[in-house]
Amino acid sequence: MRSAMRASEMNRFTRTHMTSPMFFPSMGTAPYFKVTVFEREHFQGKCIEFTSECCNIHNCGLDNIRSIRVESGAWVGFEHHDFQGQQFILERGEYPNWEAYSGSLSYHNEYFMSFRPIYCASHQNSRMMIFEKENFMGRSTELCDDYPSLKAMGWATPEVGSMHVQSGAFVCYEYPGYRGQQYIMECEKHSGDYQHWRIWGSHCQTPKVQSIRRIRH
Repeated sequence: MRSAMRASEMNRFTRTHMTSPMFFPSMGTAPYFKVTVFEREHFQGKCIEFTSECCNIHNCGLDNIRSIRVESGAWVGFEHHDFQGQQFILERGEYPNWEAYSGSLSYHNEYFMSFRPIYCASHQNSRMMIFEKENFMGRSTELCDDYPSLKAMGWATPEVGSMHVQSGAFVCYEYPGYRGQQYIMECEKHSGDYQHWRIWGSHCQTPKVQSIRRIRH
């Protein structure tokens, strides 16, 4: 029994270093972030606990990430190192395999090389404006809820030209029903101004957005 425990303990590492904590007066303390990543699906193999960002999982001794357990806070994962490529929203819960966090992407890609906390996520206090055209032009509407279909709420086009996040954080999806490419929009990034769809992420190739929801923390 003791040998099994030692083997398990040797297979687990912890990295803790808060790089950008935020303070919420109403809570009295800074929010705590914790995620455990595993090299194999279904929480098997070598695992490492993090409480802050990781820009390259190779630097921590892992070849890839195949399953994830988020214990607290909201996180965003990336396909490539240095927070590049496909984005994956990670909220509290368990993600036993790629399908659990991929958002039903149209192509299969199992690379997961970097991740970071979303410090400004606030499910009850998230507000943003979406605009029909780039540079905050054209028709606009304010969002402060979850919208599985922008078309159903009256947005006439399958595309969004620009966005301004006033507070909190949102995840935008390429297709209705929270499917397809994911784009994480935060009030702390670009001062909340996403004036052109090309700055939504290095993986973004189209302004198509058809569902949007608030990020839970």
